[in-house]
Amino acid sequence: MQSPSKTAAPLLSFDNVIKDYTNASERVRALDSVSLDLESGRFVAFMGPSGCGKSTFLHLAGALDFPTAGHVRLDGTATDRLNEAGLTHLRRNIGFVFQSFQLLNTLSAVENVEVPLLLADEVNARPRAMERLATVGLEKLAHRMTHQLSGGQMQRVAIARALVHDPRVLLADEPTGNLDTATGNAILELLQRVCSEQGVTILMATHSAEASALADTIVHMRDGRIMEEQL
Repeated sequence: MQSPSKTAAPLLSFDNVIKDYTNASERVRALDSVSLDLESGRFVAFMGPSGCGKSTFLHLAGALDFPTAGHVRLDGTATDRLNEAGLTHLRRNIGFVFQSFQLLNTLSAVENVEVPLLLADEVNARPRAMERLATVGLEKLAHRMTHQLSGGQMQRVAIARALVHDPRVLLADEPTGNLDTATGNAILELLQRVCSEQGVTILMATHSAEASALADTIVHMRDGRIMEEQL
């Protein structure tokens, strides 16, 4: 495993980030003064128990949420300073994969992958969706409805959908959490291949040491803080 270059500018930067949530009358600190620079083309696993802040980190990295204090920067631009048009453009460079797949049951596999392109009025949506299904090895199941797919196949469709607009960053929140060990390992190997062959930066939240074993970098979190960064 090679250490990242010390001279490359970070793709993603957290600068003393604090994130608070209000639960009823109680204020909960999900991230507590987190600072971290991550370079392009890395597979980074965020490890820790439930509630440690790893999912919050991904939400802020993907501009699905914003810091209470501090700044999150993608390519040097602070996400909290962008207007809606700027955020829309930024999010087109980010793909999302979730534990629960979040596919549309009324659509086929290829139709699910097409959705981000159709929402953005992109041309050639169907050919591009088919290309991404081929990337994850599911082109032969393109026209099956999602309820006809196994859990592993549904997660592959979700990954194809996340990649269909050629993002620079893919955020995976417990992507193997609903899968058996063998299927989960296959998904992790697929993510590793996407990172190494296509140069997509992958940030994965997990509580599993086995799941993090294929990552280039492991960031250990606890109580909203980064405890250790392991290269």
